[in-house]
Amino acid sequence: MKNTVTAWVAGFASLALVACSGNGPDESDAEVVSNGNDSDVNQVEPRIRINQVGFLPGAAKLAVVPDEGDGRFSVLDAETGEPVLTGDLSIAAVWAPADQQVRIADFSDLTEPGEYRLRVPGLGESQVFRIQPEAYRSLNDAALKAFYFNRASTELLPEHAGQWARPAGHPDTEVEIHPSAATEDRPAGTIVSAPKGWYDAGDFNKYIVNSGITMHALLSAYEHFPAYYAAQDLTIPESGEGGAPDILHESWWNLEWMLEMQDPYDGGVYHKLTTARFADAVMPHTTDATRYMVAKGTEATLNFAATMAMASRVYAPYDEVFGEVSERMLAAAKDAWEWAEANPDVRYDQNAMNEVYDPDVVTGAYSNANIDLVRAWAATELYLTTGDREWREQVDLERMTVGIPSWSNSGGLLWMSLAGHLDQLADADRTLVEGRFQTLGDGLLAQVRGSAWRLGMNVPGDFFWGSNSYALNQAMMLIQAYRLSENREYLDAAHKKMDYVLGRNPTGYSFVTGFGLQQVMDPHHRVSYADDIEDPVPGFVLGGPHNSVQDDCGADEYPSNLPALSFIDHWCSYSTNEVAINWNAPLVYVTGALQALTADER
Repeated sequence: MKNTVTAWVAGFASLALVACSGNGPDESDAEVVSNGNDSDVNQVEPRIRINQVGFLPGAAKLAVVPDEGDGRFSVLDAETGEPVLTGDLSIAAVWAPADQQVRIADFSDLTEPGEYRLRVPGLGESQVFRIQPEAYRSLNDAALKAFYFNRASTELLPEHAGQWARPAGHPDTEVEIHPSAATEDRPAGTIVSAPKGWYDAGDFNKYIVNSGITMHALLSAYEHFPAYYAAQDLTIPESGEGGAPDILHESWWNLEWMLEMQDPYDGGVYHKLTTARFADAVMPHTTDATRYMVAKGTEATLNFAATMAMASRVYAPYDEVFGEVSERMLAAAKDAWEWAEANPDVRYDQNAMNEVYDPDVVTGAYSNANIDLVRAWAATELYLTTGDREWREQVDLERMTVGIPSWSNSGGLLWMSLAGHLDQLADADRTLVEGRFQTLGDGLLAQVRGSAWRLGMNVPGDFFWGSNSYALNQAMMLIQAYRLSENREYLDAAHKKMDYVLGRNPTGYSFVTGFGLQQVMDPHHRVSYADDIEDPVPGFVLGGPHNSVQDDCGADEYPSNLPALSFIDHWCSYSTNEVAINWNAPLVYVTGALQALTADER
């Protein structure tokens, strides 16, 4: 097993800030910046929590410190040690999720690019941090390229993958129809082909429901910030082909797989392509267990319909590059809608399925999604793509509120799409969208203001499985509120949530592999575990602290049962330390949006 680092380990003499370059993550591409501080803070875990990757000049900039010292702070030039800004710490307050009384150092007025340290008398100094106009660019590149590293059905070559090159795994050209998915046209045991796609998480399976929310965030990132992504070069195999941006080339790898998950005979969509059981902790090319198409259902079919309708309009300008796919995807979306209308409540119930069919399937269920909301999302995407009013009439917007997106709750996705296409909406709908996002933004802003950590995740229930994605999805929705209103407080709140993921949290970790001074090193990701490379595959955000200590590692292994501290950097901790495509997608959206919206501000 690789060396692990827990949140409580001392001995940070060799702390380094690693930023993967946009030229493909490789040891030669990594930029290493030493802490630059000869004091004892270099030898022990710093007590000042701060964003370890860096700040954009115009961003809100905060640090969290224990309630000790004399109530003042100063920001020092990291090279000269001279103070460049001083200020008062906030009034102390308790943050219940970590049971800590803390104060805030707000140095947002510092906008000059450079390297700095924050000093609090009696507490010492922070790690070195940067202010720079490109603070999130390499992070955004790596977060998007993480999808490339999770590709199925293809070899990853050194010129694209660096030290993480690997043989092809799971061709998925001979997939067996599971008895739960059998029809007259495709009986159980029929062999079908559905290659490509991304491994969903730390495992090697592929799931439609989770792909739906993932694709929405990635395609929205491009729709909202096309100039930013047009200039991006990830050095993936398709980079530069036809002038299409890399984000669309990478997304197409998954969309091609999704298209093959639709039954051509009736338009229904299989819930997942999976082995019966999770693979061992091995490399993908070493596995040979039978792969199955499992159970068509309404949840998967409507997710597919929404995704294909959205992709149809996004890819339309690049039809020549991708093979005239726009009409194909729109037709597939409509066929899926028709199947769902005829089968409005065919839910995926894995336990019930296993009582009837053999072999049992015990991989990820992704069941119990809100079908009414995913149906409304699909209709909304069809409306925005076709302009046909009949699709708008399928959605009762007046009775709906805006929620934080999740794979099981698609409500936020349709509002986000509407917010990106105000020019297509009737006046009443436009007013409704703007009002709903103001209400959501104000509510999230109030939570941030009322939080001792200026985070807004204030109750144990906010730290569910994948809590980091909750923070990122909140940030994504705050960005929508900002784009509609230009209320800067919404954007500042999104920056603060990004800070949390990148180290301004009670564990002290930057939760993105390959980034930060205290990096996660042992994620629950089979490739990272089995590839005999010390560094994990970069660019993946981990699930994060969990409000209920699991027994995956043994409850005694976790440092605390407090929600914000229940985290361990260990392979066994799939409840806190796994990766997943639906968690990485909002990381892509948020880092790209903050970079695009804030980079030029001073």
